[in-house]
Amino acid sequence: AQALCNASHSVCPIPVTADSSLLVPSVCGMPISERKCFAFIFPMASGHINPSLPMARSLVAAGHEVHYTCREQMREAIEDTGATFHSEIELMPELYEGREPDIWGAFESIKREHGLEGDNMAEAFFKVKPYTQDLMLPGIIRWLRSLRPCAVAYCPMMTEEAAYAARFLGIPSVALLTTAGAGSIPASWKEFFSMCNSSEEAICQVTETSDLLRSATDRLNEKYGLALKYTQNLEPFGKLDVLKFSFTTLVTTCEHLQDPLTSDLQEAYAKDGVTFEAVGPLLDQEGAKRAAGHKFEGDHANGKPASQDSHRDIDAAEVLQQVAAARDAGRSVVLVSMGTVITGDSPDLGWDGRTIGADGKRHGLTGRELCQAAWGGAFDALGASSPEEGPLLVVSLGPQPEALGGLVPPANALCVPTVPQVDILRAGVDVFLTHGGQNSFNEALSNAAPLVVCPGFGDQAVNARKAE
Repeated sequence: AQALCNASHSVCPIPVTADSSLLVPSVCGMPISERKCFAFIFPMASGHINPSLPMARSLVAAGHEVHYTCREQMREAIEDTGATFHSEIELMPELYEGREPDIWGAFESIKREHGLEGDNMAEAFFKVKPYTQDLMLPGIIRWLRSLRPCAVAYCPMMTEEAAYAARFLGIPSVALLTTAGAGSIPASWKEFFSMCNSSEEAICQVTETSDLLRSATDRLNEKYGLALKYTQNLEPFGKLDVLKFSFTTLVTTCEHLQDPLTSDLQEAYAKDGVTFEAVGPLLDQEGAKRAAGHKFEGDHANGKPASQDSHRDIDAAEVLQQVAAARDAGRSVVLVSMGTVITGDSPDLGWDGRTIGADGKRHGLTGRELCQAAWGGAFDALGASSPEEGPLLVVSLGPQPEALGGLVPPANALCVPTVPQVDILRAGVDVFLTHGGQNSFNEALSNAAPLVVCPGFGDQAVNARKAE
């Protein structure tokens, strides 16, 4: 929050651009009253938005105004901070009219429009991203013009377009990097590319041959004066080029737990004047609502979890009461949570998702198979015949209906769609079985929770090796 306030006093000149119709007076140069306005632009990805929530809460508590643009699935957690929610879909008709929203904007719809259904996720993503950003930027610019914020907070992994819009309008931006620092990006990308049956070399080839990528990049540069390269984030590999547009980059870990930068990355970031501030895991206050598991489609796409046929719905307070009672009775507590992406409905990484191989067909484990294997292992190893015996197993199932499938939970297991994960970890657990996402990893370390990691994708495998 302090970094955003500091950024609000900086000055970002408006670049000269061929599209003068979009230019507005610099927000940085206008008189700012004591009560300030901040714009937060984050994706529908719990691991990327959750660390921003305590920032927003602090700003609101200090008397400032915070506005988020995101998806309906994140509304409850956003409004719990006192911030105002704005629907991304309503703000960006250029992207969403006639297309189906998903975690990457309207990725699957745009893939179909351009005949990319057989491309693996990594290569399709690089082709589609600048095209998507070109469709998103007009709506973001209109929204920022209406708000006139003094600073913008954004995710450099998934909402680069926020920094582009802020720079164009002369508004300072602050990046919130929810990984183990910029040095973690190359390794997590290599894991992700390998999972997608791709490679750094294949992605570089995409930048040379994709007319979709190259023409959209040209349009972005012409309209907004961004000087983007076709090889964004690849020279050197894993460099987040968008960070050069920001006042500073906040990193959600401590200084000593950041993955070190390679010499070429360190030199490249220094040349761009990029600064990093390690701010810790940004855990919210006790009882705070967090973005949890969600679906993009069907009856539960509004962010409300599906009820499970095998267990009654209980609220967060009752879950915490049962955890406290187990601790008071001297019982062990085991928390099991496999994250929000693989329990969602992404066709590549979600519940029924598989990645596309070199043959154009989908291969590998689905999120369903991975989660049910992890849950079944916990039931087999730690299950008891009565609720009072053995450890208390607290299992977060996510938003899918009948997520357990054919699994029969033991009597000592409490299986619910969502759990207050940070509050449970604060209360104390003896083991945390997790997918190894960066937030869960940091939250466990912050509360001295022993880890068993069953990774899904990206930095989760990297964190699993760290835990080991």
